[in-house]
Amino acid sequence: MIKFENISVTYGNHVAVEDVSFDVQDGGLYAIIGPNGAGKSTLLKAIIGILPLTKGAINIDPAIAAHMAYLPQQSNIDRSFPISVFDTVAMGLWQEIGPFQNYPPDATDRVHQALNEVGMSSYINRPIGTLSGGQFQRVLFARMSLQNADLILLDEPFNNLDEPTIEDLTNIIMKWNKAGKTILTVLHDLDIVRDCFPQAALLARHLVAFGSTEDVLTVDNIRTSYRLARQWGGINQHV
Repeated sequence: MIKFENISVTYGNHVAVEDVSFDVQDGGLYAIIGPNGAGKSTLLKAIIGILPLTKGAINIDPAIAAHMAYLPQQSNIDRSFPISVFDTVAMGLWQEIGPFQNYPPDATDRVHQALNEVGMSSYINRPIGTLSGGQFQRVLFARMSLQNADLILLDEPFNNLDEPTIEDLTNIIMKWNKAGKTILTVLHDLDIVRDCFPQAALLARHLVAFGSTEDVLTVDNIRTSYRLARQWGGINQHV
C-alpha cells in the first residue's frame, strides 16, 4: 500500500526524518513509536503531503491516496470555532458529497449512528467548545468513521485521555482494522502497542527497527533509540 524509499524531511537546518525506508501492507495495523523529536508526527504529515520531502519518495497506491483520513494531535485543533457536534461529525461526509453541498437525506441518521458508536449521541447539538478532551476525541473518531477511509493515520490519539476512553477508542481502531482498514498510529504507551498493534516502526529520526512488535520492542532497539536521541539532544522520555 505504501512504500517509503529513503525519505528525509528537513525544517531549515533541522533534520526531522533521515533515510527512512519500509513498506506498509494493505490491511495492516502499525504503531509508530520513538523518542520525542524522532520524526513520528513528521512521517504522517509527509504521507498526506503537509510536509514536503527533501529526499526520497513515498509511493502510495493511487486508489488508496484518494481515500485517506488523518487525525492530528488534539492540541493542534482549534475548538474555538462555533460549530456543533453534529456539523463536526458530518464533515466526515464531505469527501463523499464534495464541499459546499447539502448533506444527503440520511446524513442525520448516519451522524447519530457514528456518535452512538462512540457514546456521544446525546451531545449531538452541543458546541464542540463545551466538550472535555475525551468527549471531543470521541467526536473526532465518529467523524473518521463517516469518512470510511481505506488508510487511517492517527497522531497520538490517546494523549491526556482517561482509561475508559482509551479502551473505547482502542476498540474502535480494532474494529476499523477488522473491516480491512490500514492504520498507522503514533503512540508512546508501549503497553498499548504490545497488546493491540502487531506491527511497529521504531524511529529515532532514522529507522531503528521495523516489523513485528515483538521483534521491534527489544531492549537493544530501545537503547539504540535513546542513544540516537541523546546525540541530537532530544527529550526521550517517550518511546
